[in-house]
Amino acid sequence: MRYCSRLLAAAPLLLLSAPVVVSAQEAQPAPPDADPPAMEQRVTTSGTPCVQPASLVGLADYNGPFAKVAGTFARKLERKAVHPPRYKPGLVVCSLETGAKFMLFLRDSADPISVFSAGFNAGLDQASNTDPSFGQGGLGYTKRLGANFAGQTASRFFGDFLYPTIFSQDPRYYRMGHGSKKARLLHAMSHTVVARRDNGGTMFNFTEWLGTSSSVALNNLYHPGNQPGVAAAAQNGAINVVTDMGFDVLREFWPEVARKLNLPFRGVREE
Repeated sequence: MRYCSRLLAAAPLLLLSAPVVVSAQEAQPAPPDADPPAMEQRVTTSGTPCVQPASLVGLADYNGPFAKVAGTFARKLERKAVHPPRYKPGLVVCSLETGAKFMLFLRDSADPISVFSAGFNAGLDQASNTDPSFGQGGLGYTKRLGANFAGQTASRFFGDFLYPTIFSQDPRYYRMGHGSKKARLLHAMSHTVVARRDNGGTMFNFTEWLGTSSSVALNNLYHPGNQPGVAAAAQNGAINVVTDMGFDVLREFWPEVARKLNLPFRGVREE
């Protein structure tokens, strides 16, 4: 129930974007502005020039209550998405340094959507009486909320900071942004297997698989009601990986979703 609730929490945004993803093949990208936005240039550890990605769109740029709600979800989604600058051939987007990876972990953990997700999952667990040792009522809900938030935070620590630092990987998703719908879909789905290295190369996504394994194992400490055994852990891990894959697909097609909903998004002038 707990891992399925991650899909339920994301369902409104996924359903909202589904028609846009399906029609992305026919959508034509908007022409770039004559003067592309200035981006700070740096040098990677291997000596290759790189540019910093555009900053997140501020919530003040979303007009209207619906747009602000969508923007709150979008900021969490966009925080781990990168659009390579096509207007500067030969340049790559700068990877995250160790301190920036830790800040990504902190911001992702403290995001309002992360708190909402923990509360939503705690409500589902309370309704289904998951972890019966926690009891019911306000105290039982508080224990479930704390356990869910602790589990989520540990998962982000592994996936945003610890393993990306150990293996010199960028924990963010790099959009393809052009090409056929099938190519973009496969590119997004492959991110659970292929990760971007800090030097701009690629390697096996140790972060995804070790981070998922570590968080599933640690989660059993927070939830005494979890079903024990390797089979249950493997099932929970598979759900996590598939969920991460789904969010990468949504990140890939988010510019089209934003256009359809008349929402601002980062890198609009790069499209």
